[in-house]
Amino acid sequence: MKIFRIIIVLVLASVVYPVEAQIATKILGKEQEKFNVDSIIHDFDNRPFFGIYKDNYFALGTALNQKPTEYNSDVKFQISFRQRLTKSILPLHSYLFLSYSQKAMWNIFEESLPFHDLNFNPGIGIQTPIFAKGRLVGSTLIMVEHESNGRDGEASRSWNKISFAGSAFINRNLMVHAKTWIPIIDGQQNKDILKYSGIFQTGAQFLSNNKRWVVDATFVKRQGWNLSFNTIINVGFRIRKKDNQFLMLHFYDGYGENMLDYNKYHCRLRLGLLIRPSFFSDF
Repeated sequence: MKIFRIIIVLVLASVVYPVEAQIATKILGKEQEKFNVDSIIHDFDNRPFFGIYKDNYFALGTALNQKPTEYNSDVKFQISFRQRLTKSILPLHSYLFLSYSQKAMWNIFEESLPFHDLNFNPGIGIQTPIFAKGRLVGSTLIMVEHESNGRDGEASRSWNKISFAGSAFINRNLMVHAKTWIPIIDGQQNKDILKYSGIFQTGAQFLSNNKRWVVDATFVKRQGWNLSFNTIINVGFRIRKKDNQFLMLHFYDGYGENMLDYNKYHCRLRLGLLIRPSFFSDF
């Protein structure tokens, strides 16, 4: 029954678009010259408080660097949403929000279909939109996050982060983003997590003119002076023009794909269903 509850939440999240995405689509579209900052903020404050945060997806795949087996083939899925706690009443039109993301590695090819790892990522943050000449051109974010796998003993993994992030809308087709964090590592079994799960990330997301295609790439820099990155690439094709559901190709190469195996190298390709905003996603 637990998995059915997760799937129900995922379906519910698929019908709610994040307010920032809807407004940004409007502002960066063909009619952007008709709006000013006050109208954007008014529109934002009157939209639903609940919406998608990071991408939601359900994808099946296997390892690329070794022969596929029931032990290196799995389903990976993520649900992610946020609840805005205030309207844009804080300084610089900022607003406070709660977020929750949950990622699962599900070994469906093994006997009894066990979950290999579940990762829980709640947080609270303040996001500030950035305007230039009456247009929404990006945002900044300060956030306190916790991430753990909810296990005890030798399998326990846990850390906390104070995160600082920013994104810039280059145009209505391209967004670039960056995020860094101050780690507070309380897990006794993952003291070296920065060597594998990184100290900052950067990336870009591209949307086609008709919004049927989305391509995004994120690179997470692991600790150290060498050029060591975890690479995540997603390619999505919108199933129907007016839906926010996509067929997705998901590629992961590096460490830190899940908390339990944060120090193990994975190179995996997966195919599945992606549920995301109509505009750009958060990371």
